[in-house]
Amino acid sequence: MKYNCLNPIAEIGLNIFTEEFDKVENIYDAEMVLVRSAAMHDIEFNDNLKAIARAGAGVNNIPLDRCAEQGIVVFNTPGANANGVKELVIAGLLLSSRDIIGGVNWIQTVKDDPSVAKLVEKGKAKFAGKEILGKKLGVIGLGAIGVLVANAANRLGMKVYGYDPFISVDSAWNLSRDVVHVKSREDIYRECDYITVHAPLVEDKDPNVNTKEMINAETLSKMKDGVVVLNLARDLLVNDADIEVALKSGKVAKYVTDFPNEKTAKMEGVIAIPHLGASTEESEDNCAVMAVKQLMDYMEHGNIKNSVNYPNCDAGICMTAGRIAICHRNIPNMLTQFTGAFSAVNVNITDMVNKSRGDYAYTVLDVESSDNAEVAAKLARIDGVLKVRIVK
Repeated sequence: MKYNCLNPIAEIGLNIFTEEFDKVENIYDAEMVLVRSAAMHDIEFNDNLKAIARAGAGVNNIPLDRCAEQGIVVFNTPGANANGVKELVIAGLLLSSRDIIGGVNWIQTVKDDPSVAKLVEKGKAKFAGKEILGKKLGVIGLGAIGVLVANAANRLGMKVYGYDPFISVDSAWNLSRDVVHVKSREDIYRECDYITVHAPLVEDKDPNVNTKEMINAETLSKMKDGVVVLNLARDLLVNDADIEVALKSGKVAKYVTDFPNEKTAKMEGVIAIPHLGASTEESEDNCAVMAVKQLMDYMEHGNIKNSVNYPNCDAGICMTAGRIAICHRNIPNMLTQFTGAFSAVNVNITDMVNKSRGDYAYTVLDVESSDNAEVAAKLARIDGVLKVRIVK
């Protein structure tokens, strides 16, 4: 089984691959791809490509719909880099409250003056700031990162408000009981001194679901004067033009972003960090390990965990002679056709798992035959089937 790395992937992850897996330099020779930030939208995928694993949470660099249509399962690694991002958010809170960057830069301008110590005592007042203790922090998005941020800020003495209409059971269990769980973003905008966004990029007509440019002129107008906005999640969650106007008027005191661009990098009042959220050795190692394990489980057993375009599916380890996995459209009468194909060649199905997610579905069939090439070819010709794989 051959894999390709579009970006450098931590060796601690690649070393998990067994001798059944070989690294190839050309993506068109690979059945699997490991990627971090490389753009894949313009890459034409061959029919042999079965899976892509993003060593990170965001998948904006991968054409998910096209992958789904070609039966390519796309994985990500949610939570693997969460602590690294959390720590940078806390750093952003402190940098935006205390003018540490301004003070450090000023020292560099007077460092050669023999009386630098006296200059420091005279000049430090212009870099004075505020403490975060007792201030209100709003966390929009209580996923793996948002929960860690909320809990850490709570331990630092902040009053934390959290919003997430789709919070998972695991996140709810891990969230501190001291975090106030509000029912709308408006509660965050109205109440909080600091607002940090940790939501996926979703473009939808429903304003309660849409997150693209959710920080805009309208929502900024609902915030406190002098609010601090932090965006270490997705560049397009914030409208750049509107945040610039708010910074100039004083409505927003500071804007912390991990996604500087040609506009925000030049703005007064912006603390622009060069996309360092997950750029720690630990985060890169964790993402690589999780991505490799997910690929191996899929290739060796047909199991799907943490896919972003196909449903999660755990069929365990195959204990019968054969296993076939099918990526297909989520339409009626598919299972009847699958079972009929095996019945036609007198092969018994001992176990079956079928899961669906939106327009797509995934079926795993354990059978009492080890010679399934002919029936696999028949399955592939069924209308609505996107990819058939003989796992065992």
